[in-house]
Amino acid sequence: MLVIPAIDLKDGQCVRLKQGRMEDATSYGDDPVAMAARWVEAGARRLHLVDLNGAFEGKPVNGDAVTAIARAYPNLPIQIGGGIRSAETIEHYLSAGVSYVIIGTKAVKEPAFVGEMCRAFPGHVIVGLDAKDGYVATDGWAEVSTVKATELAKRFANDGVSSIVYTDIARDGMMQGVNVEATAQLAREGGLPVIASGGVTNLDDIKALCEVADSGILGAITGRAIYEGSLDVAEAQRLSDQLTGGAS
Repeated sequence: MLVIPAIDLKDGQCVRLKQGRMEDATSYGDDPVAMAARWVEAGARRLHLVDLNGAFEGKPVNGDAVTAIARAYPNLPIQIGGGIRSAETIEHYLSAGVSYVIIGTKAVKEPAFVGEMCRAFPGHVIVGLDAKDGYVATDGWAEVSTVKATELAKRFANDGVSSIVYTDIARDGMMQGVNVEATAQLAREGGLPVIASGGVTNLDDIKALCEVADSGILGAITGRAIYEGSLDVAEAQRLSDQLTGGAS
């Protein structure tokens, strides 16, 4: 199971939000490439980038920073989410060297778009499902739908989506621990590998996810915890390798 550091980009800064609120941002630096270097040197095997402005505006805003990181680390798998709502945007990011694009809001509002993009860019599409009490939220978490995350995942399993990034909104940025049960349930019922996000706070969370990793959990994204020091990336990846039988 991969331990995946998150770099959230807002106005060119590396930040973390609490429960997706743009007005509740903590800045951790203004050099995204240097931040990427920090996590690569700690042994990260994948990075999770989010264009926060893009998520709200519906188009890339921090694309230059994403491109700079991809070019600095051409052999490192990078996944990007936030404002990805067109084939042109996906093509731009993949051409820049990004490995995976995460379709979030548009996947919920226009599920057919996901299938089209999987056919156009096979193996490069991840769907981001952000949920509150099991129901999918959209538009930077401003709207909660009546669609269950597990039901939507099942629809995308047949489209060729490579994995699901699942975020429990209630836990995100709150340092309260990961929702292991909901994550494992989505992996079992949805039919796709799941990357856990939201609330990964310490080694106990990594251990708890590793214990259910065989249900289909590919990785765990961690943000605030690694910036504030409650989780060490290198230590977490070592523990994950031990518990899940080596490198993912």
